[in-house]
Amino acid sequence: MSQEIHTPITAEEIGHEFEGHAPTANVSDYAIEDWITLVVFWLMAGCVFLQFFTRYVLNDSYAWTEEIAINCLIAVVFLGSAMCVRMSRHIQVDVFYHYMPVGLARVLATFVDIVRISFFAYGCTLMWRYVDIVADEQMVTIELPRNIVFYSVLAAFVLMLLRAVIVFIANIRRGYSVLERPEEFQTVEG
Repeated sequence: MSQEIHTPITAEEIGHEFEGHAPTANVSDYAIEDWITLVVFWLMAGCVFLQFFTRYVLNDSYAWTEEIAINCLIAVVFLGSAMCVRMSRHIQVDVFYHYMPVGLARVLATFVDIVRISFFAYGCTLMWRYVDIVADEQMVTIELPRNIVFYSVLAAFVLMLLRAVIVFIANIRRGYSVLERPEEFQTVEG
């Protein structure tokens, strides 16, 4: 067992760490769901701030801000899931793959990809049926159709399905997935 070595560092040395060049952002790394999620997130943040301001500063809160913020949160969660599928960032257990023979690990990883695609296809089917059932409902506090929220979830499931198929094809072409070689998918910062 190795012993940790802690090197003393001064506040001035810490301050100099911030003098380096900031990493450049590459806009091509982002997909359409990233940008939509960002917009919906800031809409949600604006509603939460407005709710806080009207409740605690004006002492007369707008009821609609809470409902809109909750619906935005639903959209952010599901669109964020599409981002995670695209980047293979969902929670997964990959420790077993280190102890399996390579061929068995490849078969199991392919099976996991197929199950994931099947799950998202089934989720699309369920959401399509659900949207049809509640198509005429209105939001409680504002005159908007409730199916706006459900269509965003349906769109997110469709995106997750498409992204899962794309990831599956990439895994087949590459010959391994994130489950088999997680170190290949690590990004290096700065």
